[in-house]
Amino acid sequence: QVQLVESGGGLVQAGDSLRLSCAASGRTISGYTMGWFRQAPGKEREFVAAMNRMSGTIHYADSVKGRFAISRDNAKNTVYLQMNSLKPEDTAVYYCATVRLLGFVVAVTPDGYDYWGQGTQVTVSS
Repeated sequence: QVQLVESGGGLVQAGDSLRLSCAASGRTISGYTMGWFRQAPGKEREFVAAMNRMSGTIHYADSVKGRFAISRDNAKNTVYLQMNSLKPEDTAVYYCATVRLLGFVVAVTPDGYDYWGQGTQVTVSS
């Protein structure tokens, strides 16, 4: 069973930076698509970023391009989301997700992922 545990969230001011971590257990992350999503109160869960090392593909939501960066450390079995120039509209619970099968597809919708973490809260004050 794959388990994902996010950490690194918190309360910051607009313009600040945060780095979220997603530690995986039960399976290596190497070769599997890893993604980040977020969900604000009253809104649907939305795509933030995802990567597939096999294909070298990285996708970002337009709202975070140029500000956020996804990366992975296979040795630590951990995925990161570096978030810079944070805005109040980035406030949400951030979730890490991965897929069950090896492959090259990098999904940008929640139904493209099989395993989810419990989420970490990010709050950006103006």
